Amino acid sequence: MIDPPREGVKQAVETCRRAGIKTVMITGDHLETAKAIAKELGILKMKDRAITGKELDQISQKELEKDIMQYSVFARVSPEHKVRIVKAFQAKQNVVAMTGDGVNDAPALKSADIGIAMGKNGTDVAKNAADMILADDNFVTIVEAVKQGRNIFANIKKAVHFLIATNIGEIVTIFMGLVLGLKSPLLAIQLLWINLVTDSLPAIALGLEKPDANSMQKKPVDSKKGLFADGLWAKIGTEGTMIGMLTLFAFSLGNSQYGLEVGRTMAFISLGMLELVHCFNIKSEESIFKVRNFRK
Repeated sequence: MIDPPREGVKQAVETCRRAGIKTVMITGDHLETAKAIAKELGILKMKDRAITGKELDQISQKELEKDIMQYSVFARVSPEHKVRIVKAFQAKQNVVAMTGDGVNDAPALKSADIGIAMGKNGTDVAKNAADMILADDNFVTIVEAVKQGRNIFANIKKAVHFLIATNIGEIVTIFMGLVLGLKSPLLAIQLLWINLVTDSLPAIALGLEKPDANSMQKKPVDSKKGLFADGLWAKIGTEGTMIGMLTLFAFSLGNSQYGLEVGRTMAFISLGMLELVHCFNIKSEESIFKVRNFRK
């Protein structure tokens, strides 16, 4: 007799591996049964190790924490063992998600960074201990949720990036114009239009972007890093300054050749177009010529 893995789980485990997520099997089944299913799903690789609860009792917590990344299968375990396993992974600075459906899973669900209880077959105790409830009891859904979560984080980052960079561009335009002794490059009504329309609508569009095709092929973002980590502030400052200086150049050209009103019109159009082009630039880290900017 065998309880076969659900359809799509093997592909989901492989997707997790490419995304930098380690999938671990913790079960009350016999070790050989657990190893056979884990190999079939791609959880237990050649160099990975499997261990029973009895063997786990003979290992200190410090030793378990040292070698925890080598283990992929834990069989014949008790609730206490599950908590030890969760804490061992956390000791390696990992964000741990734990699934469970029974009363005996509750301590581990509570200890994990993200406790996931089964919605269909899970007990009330497990659901109350968990941070979220999986409505369809399907591992594939968890992987899809990770994908959506990464997309939400990326879209928030894009929108914030765009708004701050464009606002710096506007500040540079007005401030440098005053410093250089020029008349105001933009009227108040023009600046208001830029802020309310040219800034807002592209930012909303960036916030609603669909997931990138390669979003699940990137390594997880360090949870301790802020939104502006890895040089984002410097990038925003550089882009904003460029937008502002190009707008000032357009204003100076129009003002010197055709007068103040034409100069302001050229500055207004230039700033609006530069911000729209910058919106497409922020959509992806790849070249703007490689990205499908228009898709269904």
